[in-house]
Amino acid sequence: MHILIVEDEEPIRQELALLLERACYEVTALTSFHDVGASVCAADPDLVLLDLNLPEESGFDIVKKLRAVSQVPVIFLTGRTEMMDELTGMLIGGDDYITKPFAPPVLLARIAAVLKRTKGENVPGEKMNLTCRGVTLSLTRGVVSYNGKQAELTRNELKILSYLFLHEGRIVSRTELIEDLWQNRIFIDDNALSVNMTRIRAKLEETGVRDLIETKRGMGYIV
Repeated sequence: MHILIVEDEEPIRQELALLLERACYEVTALTSFHDVGASVCAADPDLVLLDLNLPEESGFDIVKKLRAVSQVPVIFLTGRTEMMDELTGMLIGGDDYITKPFAPPVLLARIAAVLKRTKGENVPGEKMNLTCRGVTLSLTRGVVSYNGKQAELTRNELKILSYLFLHEGRIVSRTELIEDLWQNRIFIDDNALSVNMTRIRAKLEETGVRDLIETKRGMGYIV
């Protein structure tokens, strides 16, 4: 399945691309926003993730033009939370409307639901998994597994580990982790983060995984 990302904020665009690639989707991300409708048609994706506030024209205008020539599924992904914006998006031909900040498991589930509904196909369960160095994290079951062994995670543990998996290879600061959890309406403070990290490491060890999460003193964590 091929997903096209139309998002002008580079950090969000990169985060989306990484999430979708690790969920085994083929991903294209636009970096030019001139005549987006033509770019969508040329890319011929199975689904479009579309921001509303773009440099040259709004996501609403793009969908209106698209619907004259294409029925490609479109999910609006936007910071605009007004009910009328969501209603407008659905009335003009959008297939779903998701507000930022988004929770990765919820976004993947809603993408899968739209693809199943519009393509008439079941989306494989691995789309809801993240992998890092042979370790698999199930976003739907809240389970981390390795070599046939698995351990169940709490909600906070799942959020923390999924964020680290999505940013594999770079240092994630403690502040960044806490801010991500807070944006997704999960309250956690600095002490609670330390406790959760200790529990995550213990659960990884239950599956036979050691030293997956490295602490960089004074900087944060890296996987």
